[in-house]
Amino acid sequence: MSATTTRTPGKGRTEGARRPRDTRERLLRSAATVLAANGYGQTRLDDIADLAGVRSPAVYYHFESRDDLVAATLRVGQQRVRDHVAAAIEAAAPDGWPAQLRAAVTAHLQIQLELSDFAKAVSRNAGHVPEPIRSQMHSESDTYHDMWRALLIQGRDSGHIDGGLDLSLARMLVIGALNWAAEWWTPGQPIEDLVRTACSIIDAGLRGSPPQH
Repeated sequence: MSATTTRTPGKGRTEGARRPRDTRERLLRSAATVLAANGYGQTRLDDIADLAGVRSPAVYYHFESRDDLVAATLRVGQQRVRDHVAAAIEAAAPDGWPAQLRAAVTAHLQIQLELSDFAKAVSRNAGHVPEPIRSQMHSESDTYHDMWRALLIQGRDSGHIDGGLDLSLARMLVIGALNWAAEWWTPGQPIEDLVRTACSIIDAGLRGSPPQH
């Protein structure tokens, strides 16, 4: 009687309902890890499935193709970068615009280099995936650029950015430089010096003169 009570139909259905979602999450995390380490060209579906602990055919229950899985993984990465940087900017708001800029630069580098394989996957592969995947990434990329655009406009309006700078060019240079760090940075190194240097260079460049101390 106790065995019948333990294995209730409701419990069985609940556990079964969770498995597909859990497997999908494992596949996304595994794809992020493989993409971050190997790049798009060397990412094999068998490697992702093996890391996720499933057989390769099981991938097609959750994703139509390898590229569908890659696209979904990169979208998650983009969203995590945006959310992390947005939260850092908001938290630094009471301390003024220079603190918000430093927070944005720091958060971008931290999540890209230390905190998330999803973010690393985006930085390493955004320029190497096929055009259909890049097209899917454009909307989220635009949203992230809009956040930086607003931050730079705020800096110009508050007098912290040289009014003669082209903010569109400045935004592309800043984000491009931050993203490129993923291509040359050695994993496992502490990033404090990198963050400090990046903040100093970006701040000085936007001001149009050496930062005041």
